[in-house]
Amino acid sequence: MKNVHINYPGGTLNFQSASILAKQIAKENDVREPTIISWHTQSDQHMSSYYDGANPDSWWKKYGEGNGGKLEVDVGDEYQFVMMDAQGYETLGDMPLRNLSDSSGNQYLCYTPLLGKASRTPTPEACTYLDEWTADQF
Repeated sequence: MKNVHINYPGGTLNFQSASILAKQIAKENDVREPTIISWHTQSDQHMSSYYDGANPDSWWKKYGEGNGGKLEVDVGDEYQFVMMDAQGYETLGDMPLRNLSDSSGNQYLCYTPLLGKASRTPTPEACTYLDEWTADQF
């Protein structure tokens, strides 16, 4: 797997801006439709993909490379991303699922055909509480 390191001297980056920068760099390195397959943040040792007992210093990289990752992009000393090229994969189109929050801030995964496209309020018939077992659709 190829590795690219980006020094970022322009202030503090958050995860979102670092991931956007990583995707831009991936495009410059012949990844036509870059997708993040795994990632790691150095300061708090968070990573994806995660499982209990995984070594945060290496698991994210092994997972990414083993699942199609072709390029590792290190953004500063804080963020590491394994990128894959999603070109050639079929797109799903609009998912009939979306995330909503109730007035207390609880997050739900909702089935749009039961809820209705205009509704922004989770209902028991169309929504399930978003927990560690429910896939986030953002």
